[in-house]
Order: sequence, then C-alpha cells, then structure tokens
Amino acid sequence: MNAMVLLGALSPWFGFLAVVLVFLLFFGPLVLGAVLIQERQVGIVVKRFATRALPPGRFVAMGGEAGYQADTLAPGLHFGYWRWQYRIIKVPVTVVPQGEIALVLAADGAAIPPERILGKIVECDNYQDARKFLVNDGEKGRQLGILTAGTYRINVALFTVITSATAAEHGMAPEQLLLQRVEPDQVGVVTTLDGRPIEAGEIAGPVIPGHDNFQNSQAFIDGGGRRGLQEQILLSGAWNLNPWFAQVEQVPMVQIPIGYVGVVISYVGMAHEDVSGVEFKHGDLVVAGHKGVWVTPLYPGKHPINTRVMKVELVPTTNIVLNWATRTEAHHYDEKLSSITVRSKDGFAFNLDVAQIIHVGALDAPKVISRVGSMQNLVDHVLQPIVGNYFRNSAQDYTVLDFLSARSQRQAEAAEHIRAAIGAYDVQAIDTLIGDINPPPALMETQTDRKIAEEQRKTYEVQEAAQKQRQQLVRQTSLADIQHEVVGAEQGVNIAELKANANVKQAAGDAEATRLRALGEAEAIRATGQAKAEAYRAGVEALGAQGYTVMQLMQIVGERNVRIVPDVAVSGANGSTGLVDGLLGVLLRRETA
Repeated sequence: MNAMVLLGALSPWFGFLAVVLVFLLFFGPLVLGAVLIQERQVGIVVKRFATRALPPGRFVAMGGEAGYQADTLAPGLHFGYWRWQYRIIKVPVTVVPQGEIALVLAADGAAIPPERILGKIVECDNYQDARKFLVNDGEKGRQLGILTAGTYRINVALFTVITSATAAEHGMAPEQLLLQRVEPDQVGVVTTLDGRPIEAGEIAGPVIPGHDNFQNSQAFIDGGGRRGLQEQILLSGAWNLNPWFAQVEQVPMVQIPIGYVGVVISYVGMAHEDVSGVEFKHGDLVVAGHKGVWVTPLYPGKHPINTRVMKVELVPTTNIVLNWATRTEAHHYDEKLSSITVRSKDGFAFNLDVAQIIHVGALDAPKVISRVGSMQNLVDHVLQPIVGNYFRNSAQDYTVLDFLSARSQRQAEAAEHIRAAIGAYDVQAIDTLIGDINPPPALMETQTDRKIAEEQRKTYEVQEAAQKQRQQLVRQTSLADIQHEVVGAEQGVNIAELKANANVKQAAGDAEATRLRALGEAEAIRATGQAKAEAYRAGVEALGAQGYTVMQLMQIVGERNVRIVPDVAVSGANGSTGLVDGLLGVLLRRETA
C-alpha cells in the first residue's frame, strides 16, 4: 500500500525524466555537446579551431591546439563536445586475434635517431595512451613494440595498427603477422634488422642477455644488441617477434649419427683461449662458447647448433678403410685415390693396390680437425702422401718378383712404418694391406712360362713318385695276397719241424725200445740157447748124437705138419702124361675137401 502511494508520488518525476532524455537524445548534441561512445568504440576527437596552432612538425595536439587530439573518448556519455567546435570520430576497438601479432606505425613523435630504423618502446599502455607516448618522447615511424593477442583502444589518429587483415594494405603478407613458430627438430637462426653495427672482424652479433629470445626488442637494443646475423638461436616453440625487427630462418638440428662425433668449429664467441696444452703444437683447442675448435666433441644425437656461424665436422669413430685402387668406399674419403705406380729395383714400373685401415678416437677427433681442418684434408694431405711415398721409396729396394714372392713381408714392413708416421697426427693405423700387384705383362709372361715349366717338372716328379708308390703298392698287394700262403708255409715248416722232432724223439724211443727189446730177446735167446744146449747135451748124452737128432727131426715134422707123403702122386706108367694127371688130381682133391 505504501509502495503504491510512493509510486504515485514519483510518477510526475518519471515523466519529467523521460522528457529530459528525449530532449537530450534529439537536442543534447546541439545544446549540451553530449557524445555517446559505445562499449566497443573509441572516440577520436578532432578540434575544429583553437586560439593556438600546432607546433611545426606535430600532428597530434596535446595542449588544446586545433586538429587531432591526443586524448580519446572512452565508452560512455560525454558532454561539452559541441559540433560547431569538435568532430568526434567513432572507430571500433582494435582486436588482435589469437596466434597473431599487430605492428604499430606512429604518425607523430620524436625523430628516430639515424643509427636506428625503429621507434623505441616507451611507457604508453601498449599504445593506448597517446599522450604518454608523446610525453615520454615516443618516436614516429615504425615501432619496436608490438601488440599481442587482445583488444586495444587505440587512437588511430596517432597510431596505425597493422594486423593480418590489413597487412596487404601496407605491403605485407598476412603470414608475417602470425606467431613465429619453430618446428620440432629445427632451430631458428635469427637476423635482427635494428641495433648497433656488428664489430669489425665479427660475422654475427654476440649473445645479449635479458631480451626474452628477441621478444623484448627494446631490451635487446638497450643491451647493446647488434643488427645482422645473431649467434643466439631460437629453439622449438612459438615466439612473439616483430618482423620489422627480427627475421627467422629455420634450419635442421645438427644430427650426429652413431659411430661418429661432431667437432665444432666456431667462428663466433668469446676471445680465443687455447687449452690444448704445450704438447700439442700443431693447432689450438678452446672450450665451448669460445671462438675456435671446441675441445669437447658432440656425441651421437641431435644438437641445436647455429650452422650459420658454426661448422660441425663429422669424424667417424669406427674403422675407416681407404683404398688406393679403383674401388671407393661409401664414405667417399678415398674418391680421389688411385692405384700407386712404383718402380722396382730391376727397373720395372708396376701398379700396386693398397688398403689402409685407420681409426680416430672420439677424444682425438678435435686434435685431428684442429691440425688438418677436415677428414678429407686428412686423407688428401696426410695419408695420401705418407702411404704413396712409402711404397714408391721402398719399391726401389726390391725387384718385382720380391713383391710377388715376399708380399706378406713387404706388407708387414709397410704397416709398421705407416703406423708410426700417422701416429704423429693422432690417428691410429689399424692395418696396411697390399692388394693386387700388376707387374709388366712381358715379365709376367716370362714368369708364367717359367712357372709352368716348374709346375710341369713338379708334375713329372709327382707322377714318378706316384709310379714308384704304385709299384710299391702292387708289391705290397702281392705280398698281402700270398701272405696267407707264407703263413701256411711257415706254419707247415713249424709243424714239420715239430713232427720231425717228434719223429726223432719217437725214433729215439723206438730205437731205445728196440735196443732194450733186442737185449731182452738176446738174453732170452741166449737163455733158450743155453737151455737147448743143455737139453741137446743131455739128449746126446742119453740117446747119443744120431738117435737124438732123429728124434728132433720127427718132432719138427709133427709140430710143423710137414707132409712126408704127397697128396697126389703122379707116375708116368702106362703111357699117361704125368703133368695132366697131377693137375686132375689137384682139382679132385679141392672138390672133395
């Protein structure tokens, strides 16, 4: 209820305010000089006339002079800007998209010193405060400072902002106003376009601290940065760089393969200070960051090296084979080498193929490069004359046939000499190998004939020896074939000897038995004879000699069945034949028996 009463009391005032607003809307610019600036607008004030004129060379007024004013109108309602005295230009705010930058061109300010080409950076709220810019002696022309991604209220009467959308109007490519991106495995080689000149004798500007990788260009200038090629590089990433101040070239990182080291030869850096020591008299070595050959090599991997001011010499740390022949290895260090022509003691010229195996240690690589400059120089200026001259000199002490017949000895002598010679260059000689030896054809033809004759002689000797051996084999084969007969014969002889011995022994035994038997029989006969004699003597004494004899005869006839009368008696009486009768009688007797 109270609220309704209150609203009823205020109703006349609301009506009055509405009338005032309508009046201001239509008549305010004329009566009160009112100006309304929207949120995304900037009001540029132009004063049509004033009692004071701008100083010579000035374009923006700071003390109420006629012309463009340094101060702008922020969003809101502003009074006192009558149209008959001021012209208000409403411009949109400046927007720099993400991933881009914007360049600034100042139409007023102090003159840029002749030794520089870009206006210095002064405190002016990123060019949004034109008065501060001019008070702080901001310089007209292209500016070192840039605008990064964001929204800015810029007095376009004093500053021209170049974005990718308006780049073509100012003779630039839109991509120049993008963030400077350095891709992975790449490094950015920077060339600055402003700063002090590079000192005499130098090829690049030194490293200047505190400029945030060239993004704070004023810090670079104040730190004594030099215009031109820079020693410092940009690594992978996105950078807010002013293309009027710095240009970036992307180059690959230096890659050191497995089996190699990289010796850095720097043409920029701190003053040269040799750290090679008194024993190394043929070159200079420096620590990293100094000008010269770095004592520490780069090991296998990727390294961010500025190859515009440094050189990386690859040095193989594996064994390297160099051929003095028509063949070339993959590294091509021996591409210019060819067979060595030598002259022997007997006056013959012939070609000699040689292979030299060398090794350069990782820690010795900087010494080698400091001494000779590169691996190719090592081959061309050191190894080629050492190896070639050694064989030319040594060949004069031997004949061609000496090289052919005593090749391994010549190779051992060469390896020993070359090892000592190139060791003075911090290079290890692993081995020296003699390849093909190409003597004169005429000498080789004679040598070939001689060799053929010698081989034929050896062939004949071998054939003769083979024949003798074959004869011996036949003899041995024959002996082997009759060996069983010989063995049988030998066994027969042995058996015969054993039988003979047995027979001898048996005969001796039989003889002894016979002798003994004979002795026994003799004794028996003697005893018998003596008995018979005694009996004869007794019979004779008893019967008398004649009577005893007749009795003995009769006894013998009876014991022996001696027939006194024949079985068949044949007579020749009565004219018969006696022989026939005898035969018939015998037959008749057999039939009846």
